[in-house]
Amino acid sequence: MTTLLAGDIGGTKTLLATYRLEGGQLVQLRCERFVSAAWDDFSALVRCFLAGAHAGSEPPSHGCLAIAGPVQDGRVRLTNLPWHLDELELAAACGLQRLELVNDFAVLIYGLPHLGESQQALVRQGVPQPGPLAILGAGTGLGVAIGVPGPRGLIALASEAAHGEFAPRLEREWRLKQWLQQDLGLERLSIERIVSGTGLGHVFRWFLHEAASGHGLTQAAAAWALAERRGDAERPDLPALVAIAAAEGDPLAAAALDLWLAAYGSVAGDLALQSLCRGGLWLGGGTAAKLLNQLRSQAFLAPFAAKGRLTPVLEQIPLRALIDPEAGLFSAACRARMLLG
Repeated sequence: MTTLLAGDIGGTKTLLATYRLEGGQLVQLRCERFVSAAWDDFSALVRCFLAGAHAGSEPPSHGCLAIAGPVQDGRVRLTNLPWHLDELELAAACGLQRLELVNDFAVLIYGLPHLGESQQALVRQGVPQPGPLAILGAGTGLGVAIGVPGPRGLIALASEAAHGEFAPRLEREWRLKQWLQQDLGLERLSIERIVSGTGLGHVFRWFLHEAASGHGLTQAAAAWALAERRGDAERPDLPALVAIAAAEGDPLAAAALDLWLAAYGSVAGDLALQSLCRGGLWLGGGTAAKLLNQLRSQAFLAPFAAKGRLTPVLEQIPLRALIDPEAGLFSAACRARMLLG
């Protein structure tokens, strides 16, 4: 029975799991959560997990670890941890035949074709065709990855497209951009500054500035902005508060959410054109499940398709939301299965 190791490694927590193949399907055997900062040596963490998971049973032969950081030549240095990871050294230390390190957003590409119905939700029906896949995920930041068909399955391409220039489409988006650049002291404004969970907070702050009148979230917005500048972890969750207020009928919050959805939709349409992801575009990140109904609305879908002569192309591309919180772990297991070759 083939056993695989999968991991999702971040600055705060590390998830490790083992899977076995049953009839071509991945079945999770065991999953364990570790506090990343409690371990100086990452290989010791993995060995500890494997010792508990497989005492007296077959150890994993292949594995994939999704890492919160850029991976180059099989190596990565985590920003907030004293870990310098090398996939060849890790494989040897942990008794694996082969181990691969993959960026934690790019790894999702490997899981997309194998998602079950409970892991995803339809945003808009399309006509899937053979070709590239793509995923765009608005969370704290904005993740982008593209999957290109290769001779042995998908090839995941990490991307920094979220740091391209934000392109206003409307006069009010231009005003938003000008204000936010001045407010944050920036020479340029990236897409991620607007199209992310954090971006929704900034969009709402601009609406407060434009309204120039009292609002129930004014104090929370000021506290959030101050904490954001200082990098404080403890702060009001302004984007969530805006979404709640919009759902309750608050006109200012609803207007801010509509502008944010329109910008998100337009950026998603741009990515679909850039990648020609005829196999489908997935929306991930923390906002996908929380704002699923809004992503299904014309506030998002109309700007997505509004690409002039290329609108008929975009109307064919299926849109889905990735709603499984452990999708990174599952996708790492899918990649580990591909390594069996």
